[in-house]
Amino acid sequence: MYLYLSSSGSDSVTVRSSRAAVVCLALLCVLLLTAVIVLCVHIYTNNTNYTQERDQLLTKINNLTEERDQILTKYINMTNERDGLLIKNDKLGKQKDQFSQERNQLQKILNETGDLELQLNNLLLLKTSFIIQCTVGGNHELTAELLMFTDGWLYSNFSFYFISSLKKSWTESRRYCTERGADLIIINNREKQVSAKESRGKEKFAKRFSNGNEFWIGLTDSDKEGNWKWVDGSTLTSGFWRSGEPNGKSGENCVVSFSSGWRDHPCNNNTLRVLEGHMLLDFTH
Repeated sequence: MYLYLSSSGSDSVTVRSSRAAVVCLALLCVLLLTAVIVLCVHIYTNNTNYTQERDQLLTKINNLTEERDQILTKYINMTNERDGLLIKNDKLGKQKDQFSQERNQLQKILNETGDLELQLNNLLLLKTSFIIQCTVGGNHELTAELLMFTDGWLYSNFSFYFISSLKKSWTESRRYCTERGADLIIINNREKQVSAKESRGKEKFAKRFSNGNEFWIGLTDSDKEGNWKWVDGSTLTSGFWRSGEPNGKSGENCVVSFSSGWRDHPCNNNTLRVLEGHMLLDFTH
């Protein structure tokens, strides 16, 4: 039937078809443009977000890098400090070993010095003993009057006496004496307490030793209260007590001597001591 359409009708249909095509094309262009715009906006938005995330990640990376560098620096510093401490510890260990060796050497020297000092004192005493025996030749009266000092020791009547400048308890003082081959002084006659004031005018024996200070003597009643015994085991028969002495009962079981007499005294008090050694002792050991 279209074959029989008139020419004017064909043109009209063609025009309408062209317009419709143009409208469709325009709509498609608008839709395409809209899609492109939406896509561009979406891409831009995503790109902005990605850029921000990237910047944040870069900031975190930089912060982590700085923290890593700080940790590495601290680690290096701590390693250096550790190495320094190890070196110091090694030096201190060597110094400790050296000090220990020096201490042991000094202790050895001190012990040897003490032994040598004791041996020297003993040799001097032995020498003096021989000189006195040779000089006196058995004259007991002359020997009793002979007073001489040898390296701090006083000789009198076949005995040697020495006063220590250190103050110790009675027990420690006696130990000090016995370690030197002597003992605390036994004053069993008046000559030892106060030298007889003869024509030669001897000085007081105790005063000459102590310069007026008190000193321990070898007398105690520690075993039985009131039963005074000398360090050689003998019992006191007569003494040179000061007036009112002894008066300490069980609290004062040892005796100190002044130039004016004796008094009982607590044994744990620190006081000077007088050593007494006899010529019959072997002073070489």
